[in-house]
Amino acid sequence: MESRQNQTSNQTCVNIEISPVNNFLMAIYIIALVMGLTFNLLTAWPIVQQIRNKNALGVYLLSLSISDLLYILTMPMWIHYYHHNHKWTFSWDLCKLAGFIYYSNMYISIYLLCCISIDRCLVVTFPLKVKTFHRFRYACVICGLVYVLVMSAHVVVLRSENLSDQSDVNQQRCYETYPMTKTVAFFNFLRVAIGFLLPLLIQAICYCQILSKVQRSRGLDVQTKRKVRLLSVAVIAIFSTCFAPYHFLLLLRSFAFTMMDRTNYCLYEQTLYISFSCTLALSSINGALDPLLYVLVSRDVRENMHWCCWHKRQNFQQGLNIFSISKWRTRTENLEN
Repeated sequence: MESRQNQTSNQTCVNIEISPVNNFLMAIYIIALVMGLTFNLLTAWPIVQQIRNKNALGVYLLSLSISDLLYILTMPMWIHYYHHNHKWTFSWDLCKLAGFIYYSNMYISIYLLCCISIDRCLVVTFPLKVKTFHRFRYACVICGLVYVLVMSAHVVVLRSENLSDQSDVNQQRCYETYPMTKTVAFFNFLRVAIGFLLPLLIQAICYCQILSKVQRSRGLDVQTKRKVRLLSVAVIAIFSTCFAPYHFLLLLRSFAFTMMDRTNYCLYEQTLYISFSCTLALSSINGALDPLLYVLVSRDVRENMHWCCWHKRQNFQQGLNIFSISKWRTRTENLEN
């Protein structure tokens, strides 16, 4: 999260002119907006069904959907921002809110994906013990803690920043202020270590354990084992694709700030600026991938979706039949009269 607490203007460090990738960034955000909104709304009913069935997975999915939808609602503002060449035409309070929701959503998603991996690993590794464990209740508590801890951390950072810095007001930038401060650099190191690398390591361990357990199981057929392997690889791959590039560049920028002099640091930031903007946009795709990964691969959820679609088709067909019968009766009565 770039600090607005600096003594010089943005132009003295990173010159943000008309970016050649603005249209590309807008395209990514538009795709993330449309796909994320569509997929999250389509999977809302199956998630509700899982909650009704006291399924712990449903709690994590619902928490993910709420976080994703909150972020998706801010995407029109970011699209508008890039469309107007990095000029924030809304109030500074909306800038604060949009940035807060963005960063909170990123780490809420990361930690909830990690919780889902742990839950699935426990189910596969200790199936008998897990049955007697109140997973649904603990899932509610865990999701609540994730929300509170992540949002509290970002509130502290947000309050430590001066969002009314005069140079940013004049240039109308939102979360694009250079150079960063020591406080923000330190927080960036924590974000990379605790917010990304640790959850990634936990997920890798969990899915290695799941793959090993499934591979040794004699009660599963070849197709089921193949689906588990594909899911495990897909989760790690998408997790790495959405979040790894951003955190990698964030780490490089933070190291550059702590190790380089002002001139070389600003030149380095200028070189990385376009790439870093693209990784920010890429991370927004996660909002559309969450429901695809953990909803569509679940048999129970797929059955609920099929049931929901079949139920709607049945109601629609019954409505057509009633309309046809009513129309036929009316025509018959007219002929008789």
